[in-house]
Amino acid sequence: MSTPNRPLKTLGIPPNAWAVNAEMADLTRPPLDPRPILLPTSSKTLRLDLAKAALLVIDMQNDFCHPDGWLASIGVDVTPARAPIGPLKALLPRLRQAQVPIVWVNWGNRPDLLNISAGLRHVYNPTGEGVGLGDPLPKNGSLVLTRGSWGAAVVEELEVKPEDIWVDKFRMSGFWDTPLDSILRNLGRTTLFFAGVNIDQCVMTTLQDANFLGYDCILLEDCAATTSPEYCLLATLYNVKQCFGFVASSSDLLAALPC
Repeated sequence: MSTPNRPLKTLGIPPNAWAVNAEMADLTRPPLDPRPILLPTSSKTLRLDLAKAALLVIDMQNDFCHPDGWLASIGVDVTPARAPIGPLKALLPRLRQAQVPIVWVNWGNRPDLLNISAGLRHVYNPTGEGVGLGDPLPKNGSLVLTRGSWGAAVVEELEVKPEDIWVDKFRMSGFWDTPLDSILRNLGRTTLFFAGVNIDQCVMTTLQDANFLGYDCILLEDCAATTSPEYCLLATLYNVKQCFGFVASSSDLLAALPC
């Protein structure tokens, strides 16, 4: 038992935290107070706990979504990729108010690309003569998808707050070769909302890996988009509902959040 002159101090991040002093280590890890809500989805109504939830916002960055970014520079129409900006601007403040962590999962490579394979680089520069990972953009010199660059930054319309969490990723999946899983487990977050671009690539692979790791996965359809053909979007929505989780809307989530 602790005494007045030897109080227990928290060591770690609740709920994965101990309480310790010189004589004792309390490993019981008291849970966070539950905050259940009901959320309708396209298949079922979910009862979920906001104390165990987090939002992953994937690749809403200049290189993918800005008209001066990388995709636009190689001829991709990025207009569809900008569609989640409006819904996210409405949703993010309410989730922060509800103490749901916002996790920005952005592609931000090492400048030396030492952890990027030749096969991965080939996807984005198949001839070796184009503008691929780590190369400077012709228009502004920003290094493509490089940590700390303008292109790797979140689009200016979406505000990143100091209390938000930032994870650099190096593949389509935000879980591969990153600390994302460790962070979420320390925070006790087992229900994940997914947003961002491209819904059929980086969002989908991150969601699939989350499912394989045992997380509950909810794709926010209006907060995710793609520059791929529509059939890619439709296939992604089908596969999420069929195999990997649930599909919901940000408006339904907003309605379910406490005022």
